[in-house]
Amino acid sequence: MSLFKQGRYSGYIRPISYIIDLSIINIIALLYLLKGKDPLIFSVFISIGWVLLSVYSNFYEVYRFTRPISILALIVKQFILFLLIVFAFSGLYHELDIYPRPIVKYALLCFVFITILKFAIYYLLQKYRTSLGGNYRRTVIFGHNKKTIALNNFFNKNPEYGYTHKKTFDFKNNNFSLEDCFQYILKENIDEIYCSISELTNTQIADTVDFADNNLKILKFIPDSKEIYSKKLQYEYYDYIPILSLRTIPLEESVNKFLKRGFDILFASFMIIFVLSWLTPLIAILIKLESKGPVFFKQSRNGFNYKEFDCYKFRSMMPNEDAHLYQATRGDERVTKVGKFIRKTSIDELPQFFNVLFGDMSVVGPRPHMVSHTNMYAKKIDKFMVRHFVKPGITGLAQTSGFRGEVETDKDIIGRVRFDIFYIENWSLLLDFKIIIQTFINAVKGDDKAY
Repeated sequence: MSLFKQGRYSGYIRPISYIIDLSIINIIALLYLLKGKDPLIFSVFISIGWVLLSVYSNFYEVYRFTRPISILALIVKQFILFLLIVFAFSGLYHELDIYPRPIVKYALLCFVFITILKFAIYYLLQKYRTSLGGNYRRTVIFGHNKKTIALNNFFNKNPEYGYTHKKTFDFKNNNFSLEDCFQYILKENIDEIYCSISELTNTQIADTVDFADNNLKILKFIPDSKEIYSKKLQYEYYDYIPILSLRTIPLEESVNKFLKRGFDILFASFMIIFVLSWLTPLIAILIKLESKGPVFFKQSRNGFNYKEFDCYKFRSMMPNEDAHLYQATRGDERVTKVGKFIRKTSIDELPQFFNVLFGDMSVVGPRPHMVSHTNMYAKKIDKFMVRHFVKPGITGLAQTSGFRGEVETDKDIIGRVRFDIFYIENWSLLLDFKIIIQTFINAVKGDDKAY
């Protein structure tokens, strides 16, 4: 009953998506892959395989708050698994003479159509909510503080997600009554209740849970001020004892390490062979014509597990003794004319692809700081050392989010750390691709903090 309740997620979207996707993979197989062959065995095998893969990969677990990058990650994962399933079928039924190249083309065709369809449904539903006011959920919030105010603003400023916020209850009000809240929820036909953990007692939380369960209301909790529950916690059992791990790092898994290192080697090799091979002599000539000194600048920085390594750049300043102590500032007289150009376009960072090849750095990751600055920030900035759980990068999420270049105030480094920790806890290859593309766009457009 609750699945099709007004304001809840449409109970028809997922079954319809299954039917359409299964129709796509079978119709394309019939028209392209199985020309003149009996499609029955393939259709049964591949349809069952698709459904099982979808359950395993959570391919249809897409909600109104799911980000487009997460949808793309699901599509790529499903595509790889589906390709393996089709190859497995061709091995089991080799008498059908289905060859590898047509299989790859078939899978690509399927996922082009499925990708278009999946994003079309996603954006059409958003348009349906904003333009026609349909598929909405009514919400209330228990508690009044910075986080509940932020959630209230999110609901009001993002109608495409499909939430209509009705009321925020202030528990600090002397006239507050939990029973009045429950009556309001029933009267206004509220769908979701958001509770601030820090403002409810254990008894009130238990009463709210019982009310939500008994009245088919969705109950969600907003983390308290300690922010422990805002982490991506891992739930495990030691015998019968439940244990929560505060921080999970995807790059600690062997498969993810292999994928990231493999990508780093391929990307760095490509840049060295096809870009640095001809660009380095040109930059070297320009640097030498303007000032005496080396073409490359070497500086000690802290990397993975706080280990020091030599980070390479094209020299963009006049040789000076303060280069290892003070970062460049706006209008810095140490920066040469050539240096201004290569810093503005980020060309000075390109030699770090050798650092990537050596294994000291990654293409994407938290940007490494000078050793003197690392020691300083480690003492004064909370969670700064978390950045050293992974290899540093040539570019990173913080840099593409407005926190590159000179650290002018503590706010700059705090913002940088916040984005770096998010990257560490939510790493994926697709996130790396997104950051690389955004870095290239910023380099072309020019960044105000690139000086």
